[in-house]
Amino acid sequence: MSDSDAPDAETNESKKIKKYPVKKIPLGSFFSDPVYVDKQFILAAPEMAITQDMIKSLNDWEFDEVYSTGEPMENYAAVLLENNEGGNITSISAPVDSDKIIRAEEFYSDFVKYVDGLFKTVAFKNDLSFSSVAEKIKTACDIIREDRRYLLRVEKNINPNSDYLAIHSVKSTIISIIIGFQLKLPNHRLIELGVASLLHEIGMIKLPPQVYLSNRPLEPNEQKAIFTHPVLSFNILKSFEFPVTVSVAALEHHERENGSGYPRKLTGDKISLYAKIIAVACSYEALSSKRPHKEAKDGYTGMLELLKNEGKQYDETVVRALVYSLSIYPIGLYVLLSSGRYGQVVDVNPENPRFPVVQVFGELNPDGKNKVIETSQDGISIVRPLTREEIKQD
Repeated sequence: MSDSDAPDAETNESKKIKKYPVKKIPLGSFFSDPVYVDKQFILAAPEMAITQDMIKSLNDWEFDEVYSTGEPMENYAAVLLENNEGGNITSISAPVDSDKIIRAEEFYSDFVKYVDGLFKTVAFKNDLSFSSVAEKIKTACDIIREDRRYLLRVEKNINPNSDYLAIHSVKSTIISIIIGFQLKLPNHRLIELGVASLLHEIGMIKLPPQVYLSNRPLEPNEQKAIFTHPVLSFNILKSFEFPVTVSVAALEHHERENGSGYPRKLTGDKISLYAKIIAVACSYEALSSKRPHKEAKDGYTGMLELLKNEGKQYDETVVRALVYSLSIYPIGLYVLLSSGRYGQVVDVNPENPRFPVVQVFGELNPDGKNKVIETSQDGISIVRPLTREEIKQD
């Protein structure tokens, strides 16, 4: 690449554009500012790690150097701290303090470890306390209320090799509590909902891991075993004297409005509210997350599937609460804008879930902060969702 192909120096007057030889960029590092291949194309935004696939693509296309006004860092938290030096926030968390992202990452990681340990304690020591879990959920509610925008973004960067049940339980709990906020549940009910969501899959610990982690079609006897897990969850929670509302929510989280669910094929008003919320949260989480037997769908596609509500499986009020909490283009989703720019959804528009708030990659405000726009029908709008792979390729 010639120097004339490099990004203009006036892209950011306060920082000097530097050349980085591709062969010397550490794999897994994060740059503190966008990395450019040339004037038009961004290789990586600040929250994207430099991967082997990126390096291979650059080598295949004979790019020996890339350009950035930033520096490569070992981890994303370091990028945020670097960008926040002197109070000049230029990270993707702008215009909010970067410690929100760091706090969200720490909370999410610690929450997954807590749940993993909780399940192991039940499995090996047969010990579980409602008051202890409720206290944890109470703290979680406070953090989710304040930091939900950041939690919904950073959870995509959590180690996918962590325990599947723990990750699924944490994601479902965060989404359930967010729905609970939207439905204006009082605090004591939010805590009960959070406890039920966190432990709704606890019956799985009684099944062989190869059954629920299988990447092959299950045998009939294995399918029957999976169908027992809500009952197993109910029995475990009941044995430790959890509130009936919590135990019943675990029992009913696979029931569906049209009676197509299990284990009791309940319909409509016969299903508890907590179970209705967990059903929607779990379904959205499952659609938008990678599983041993399937790839993840993007959040937009997952949201559309829930909105279709084929066969009227889900409570419409709960689905609507999810949409207004996350938007049709959910927080954390990478998107192509009508301006031709790439961006990431960072907040909802409470007036219209079709037009969320988006951070535009590669653009800064005059004050040096990342550009954040409100999409609209008459202005800049979202054309379609993007995958991480598409962003990496370009």
